Amino acid sequence: MTQTQNGSGPALHVEGLWKIFGPNGDKIIKSADAQLPRKELQEKTGHVVGIRDVSFDVAPGEVFVVMGLSGSGKSTLVRLLTRLIEPTAGKVELYGEDITAMNDKALLETRRTKVSMVFQHFGLLPHRKVIDNIAFGLEVRGEGRGARRNRAQEMVDLVGLSGYENNYPDQLSGGKQQRFGLARALAADPEVLMFDEPFSALDPLIRRDMQNEVIRLHKEVGKTMVFITHDLSEALKLGDRILIMRDGEIVQIGAPDEVVGAPADDYVRDFTSEVPKSHVLTLKWVMRDPDGTEATDAPVLQADQIVRDAARVVLDYDGPCRVERGGDLVGIVDDEDILRVVVAEEASA
Repeated sequence: MTQTQNGSGPALHVEGLWKIFGPNGDKIIKSADAQLPRKELQEKTGHVVGIRDVSFDVAPGEVFVVMGLSGSGKSTLVRLLTRLIEPTAGKVELYGEDITAMNDKALLETRRTKVSMVFQHFGLLPHRKVIDNIAFGLEVRGEGRGARRNRAQEMVDLVGLSGYENNYPDQLSGGKQQRFGLARALAADPEVLMFDEPFSALDPLIRRDMQNEVIRLHKEVGKTMVFITHDLSEALKLGDRILIMRDGEIVQIGAPDEVVGAPADDYVRDFTSEVPKSHVLTLKWVMRDPDGTEATDAPVLQADQIVRDAARVVLDYDGPCRVERGGDLVGIVDDEDILRVVVAEEASA
């Protein structure tokens, strides 16, 4: 793997990643005990599996969400990606650079310049004004006072909090503190942003606002993002793709509509059972094969349109609408196809 950020390779490449907590984790991986379920392994050896043989790629500019219940391994995983926790085995590459093979100096430089993390607890320094908190990482890197304050002010403006930069952290609400946490993470212009359940302690309305802020910022700055959450609605809202974990293992990776439309097993099916499917599924999940009943002048919809967004056009038209992908007719959809999804939602509510 040699591609750079400007090449065609993944932003993040994870291969065969393991974390077994205990003094002999590396030996256990090489033994038959490695295949034991988590509880049995702990009872037999006293070791705990945090992450078991995890592999995935994250594309440049992608919002990649990792989700699962408490204890599923998602927070352990995000810490392994920057070696805040040392992996027992496996490889992590950031734009082709092997994080797992770096010496301490190179790893520290990577953390300072290429990766920023946003945690649930904001970690703002209480004795520094907000603008100085945002500039702190640049100060550590040795940038001059004028340059770092200018950059910090740009980030204040970017997150929409101009006028608060000279406040101290305890003068701000939790939502504003988290916005400044985002500004601080962006100030270093990292290649990858990693979020570890950053909004889970916020009130629901503030949490929704922060989710919208992440979406807006992603559109503006285009950073690769790895986002950890236990909340499925948050994962579906933010993620280009979602990785679902259980007991340290990958259960499924897919786009939101794939996770909801084709759950890998009962665990994922239970997770998604109460999701309003018309808000997530795209027309490719409800369309039928063309059968010649569609008019050539019928409304044209796209296969990747969300059912809810396409519903009004379909319900207002008397007959099947055309569904296309890349200009090619791939299906048809009518009011019965739309209503079937809506009725199923109401039945499960």
